[in-house]
Amino acid sequence: MTRSETQWGPWEPAPLNDVAALFSTAQVRWWIAGGYAIELAVGHSYREHGDIDVLLLRRDQLAVQEVLSSWDWWAADPPGTLRSWRRDETLPLGVHDIWCRPGSSEPWRIQIMLDEAENDEWVSRRNSGVRRAIDQVGAVSAEGIPYLTPEVQLFYKAKQPRPKDEQDFATTLPTLGDDQRRWLVGAITQAYGPHPWNDRLGN
Repeated sequence: MTRSETQWGPWEPAPLNDVAALFSTAQVRWWIAGGYAIELAVGHSYREHGDIDVLLLRRDQLAVQEVLSSWDWWAADPPGTLRSWRRDETLPLGVHDIWCRPGSSEPWRIQIMLDEAENDEWVSRRNSGVRRAIDQVGAVSAEGIPYLTPEVQLFYKAKQPRPKDEQDFATTLPTLGDDQRRWLVGAITQAYGPHPWNDRLGN
């Protein structure tokens, strides 16, 4: 298990299966995101992870407090401030991340990411013109774990790719179908402009 230090204390990401079991009780849509979503898409593990991400729609955010009812929740207020998330508080636009741990003396275990939606459409927080039917945002692994589709996850990773993002892109690229590639090229171009990944995507 990977353990890393931050100015707000250590991270020790919860195991994927434990996170899936916790959120299986949620009455709203949720998806494993980040590097674990890429691994679920390609079907195997290939690198370590400093955290584990779960994506929910902003309108469903209070489900986190129900699923992790006894946990400690903190909202990441930009720029770079972590503060306690009060019970039943609705986090506003601009607050996209929630750090969760079983107790105040425990390492951080799960990061929650909030995305926008309008009716039945997912709306990217990076560019409101990048949209997709909510039914097409996620997939389900052979083990029954919902995860963010690789093209949507790679769209987020494309903004300022780190070495691990480049590794995720290279690992996923051979598995992407034509429709996934076209969507990803269009989304990247609309949100970020010309991008080195687009040539490798074959467009």
